[in-house]
Amino acid sequence: MSPVDYSDVQGLAAYGYAKLVEARYCLLRIRNVEAARAWLAAAPVSTAEFHQPPPETALHVAFSAHGLRALGVAESTVAGFSAEFLEGMAGPASRSRRLGDIGTSDPAGWLWGGPGKDPDLVVMVYSKTSLAAWEQAVQSGPWSNAFETLATLETSDMGGHEPFGFADGISQPVFDWEHKRPVPGTTTVYDNREALGELLLGYPNEYDKYTGRPLLEPAADPAGGLLPAEDDPARKDFGRNGTYLVLRQLEQDVRGFWQYLDRAAEGQTPERYRLGAAMVGRTVDGDPLIPPSGPPLAGVTDKPGQPSNAFTYDQDPEGVQCPFGAHIRRANPRNADLFGHPSGVVAGLGSRLAIPRPGLHNDLMASTRFHRVLRRGREYGVRITPEEALKPGPPNEAPRGLHFACLCANILRQFEFVQNAWLMSTKFDGLTDESDPLLGNRAPVGECPVTGYFSIPREDKLARRLSGVPQFITVRGGAYFFMPSLRVLRYIARGGGSSSAQ
Repeated sequence: MSPVDYSDVQGLAAYGYAKLVEARYCLLRIRNVEAARAWLAAAPVSTAEFHQPPPETALHVAFSAHGLRALGVAESTVAGFSAEFLEGMAGPASRSRRLGDIGTSDPAGWLWGGPGKDPDLVVMVYSKTSLAAWEQAVQSGPWSNAFETLATLETSDMGGHEPFGFADGISQPVFDWEHKRPVPGTTTVYDNREALGELLLGYPNEYDKYTGRPLLEPAADPAGGLLPAEDDPARKDFGRNGTYLVLRQLEQDVRGFWQYLDRAAEGQTPERYRLGAAMVGRTVDGDPLIPPSGPPLAGVTDKPGQPSNAFTYDQDPEGVQCPFGAHIRRANPRNADLFGHPSGVVAGLGSRLAIPRPGLHNDLMASTRFHRVLRRGREYGVRITPEEALKPGPPNEAPRGLHFACLCANILRQFEFVQNAWLMSTKFDGLTDESDPLLGNRAPVGECPVTGYFSIPREDKLARRLSGVPQFITVRGGAYFFMPSLRVLRYIARGGGSSSAQ
């Protein structure tokens, strides 16, 4: 396996730009193809190369399937992408149901990304201190002729907290950029490390396979700018060093969240915070409800003074410390493969005596390592404290929320699986009648007419069950994009693969 060419990878795959606190996402449609190609050819797109000192600005570009076609990329090339990318986030109604995009979150009501509002590309700009000046430089030259703006997504710096007030961005997978990860499937313990092919196309994933992506015949690349495919060296790899970008605008009802908790806590402040932590799985400061224990976790390095990420749920099999339905437990169950069930004389005797087998609770869900994503979201709106949220808001209060962004190599198996099977599911981990306490839409699902419950197990007594949990998050927009490598970006800018170039 060849080393990663960091100069060919867009930097968002390697860096979250935490110190570049100003950011804006421009959702665009292509007005003039030649002008768009000219802008792309000169765009100072940031790479994954390490720089010291770190840069004070960054720029990234990603395309929808419609945008690739608008730029003249051959249909035979576009057809090599995944069905999810080609159909779009707001595609079939069945996808909207699986993602929970129904009711007030239906794509028909989206501000962007819904029917007739799909962008061709997104340009993401970041800056440490002077976003306006950087954006003006980015939008110089052929920009005005090339694009028309569909929507502009502003962001806010909430000091490492998401709008509900909880510390965010603590848990992220560590990708194996240097190809040192053990052979997939050789461990039965949780491991925070992930094969690079779970992030970038063109590399082996956690199944030790190459995810499908467009592979071109050499004649489609007469300039020889594209890399050969590792799994098919006779063809050129259009996907290599690229990744999928999932972008969703999530409006958060911060006042509704804390006011509901206040009612459930009967106005008691400590109890209000305890219930909020139970729903999230961490305190507002980010501390996990399960303290770290046992040997160090592979791929996890806690920083002094920072919230811990070095824990699993092995020490909490009944969900007493962290409820089964807590948001972070749903989004990352921190479980591993269980190769079969215990067998033999002892196991058989235990079965006949109805003695429960330890550790098999995790068989209720798939192994986490197949479903991790890299989150790169930014908040928007004005931050308010939990105490401020208890008061009525002003008339026509501006919305606040999260521009959720994540990178992955397989939209279906990573983002859509987590969203559908873990976050929106009312059956996650053996639960009934409850979806994710933060992201759930509370709509009836199948034979579950009520989904607004939240269970909090308690030791040696019945679980406390909150009812009537409102919907706290509404989807206002969303789309799937392909973030290409720098080589592929230049290939597109040259008109490579288009019918006019052949």
